[in-house]
Amino acid sequence: MCRAGVFLFAALGGQYLCRYRDDVVACLVRGSEGMMKNQINQWMVRMAVCALAGAAVLASAPVAFSADAKAEKTFTMAVTDQQGVETELKNGIFYWEEKMSETSFVPHELRHLPAKRGTATVNIKFDQIKQIEVKPGADKSAPAMTVTLTNGKNGDFIPAVSGSFKGESDFGQVEVPIGSVSKVVFK
Repeated sequence: MCRAGVFLFAALGGQYLCRYRDDVVACLVRGSEGMMKNQINQWMVRMAVCALAGAAVLASAPVAFSADAKAEKTFTMAVTDQQGVETELKNGIFYWEEKMSETSFVPHELRHLPAKRGTATVNIKFDQIKQIEVKPGADKSAPAMTVTLTNGKNGDFIPAVSGSFKGESDFGQVEVPIGSVSKVVFK
C-alpha cells in the first residue's frame, strides 16, 4: 500500500482511502480496478493539457522578445562640435530634462530629434536621419539645423527643446549640448 508514510485507512463497506504525504496522488479505491484506471487516465490527460499549454507559452515567448529587441535599436553617430572635435557616440540618444519644480526634473532619452518647422513640432526618427548640420543662432536664439534624411531629402529646422546628444565613447559617457554642435553624422 502507501509506502510514503502518512496514510489513512477507512474501512467503510469495502472502501479504502490512500493519500501520499506529498499529496501528489490521492486515490479512492472502491473495490474495483476500473475506477482507479479512470482516475489515472484523467490525471494523464490533465498533465498532457498542462504540458501543451506550457509549450504554447514557450513557443510564443520569442515573438514577445523580438518586439522588445526592435524597440531598443541602438544608433552610432559622429558628433562634431564647434571647435572641430569629432567624437563617435555609441548607443546615441537625444537627451533633455523637463523641469517640474525647482528641485525635480524628468529625464527624457529619445531616439528621435524633436524639431520645430514654423509652428509645427516634428519628431524626426534617428533611423531616417543621415546627417544634421547645425549653425549657431544669434545671441541666445536657437541654432538653425539642416537635417538630411537617408532618402536624400533635407529641411531646415530649429530644436524644439534645449537638449544634448548623449552616448558612449571609447573614453566614457559623452554629452554634447546641441548649441555647441556643428555636425552630426549617423552611421
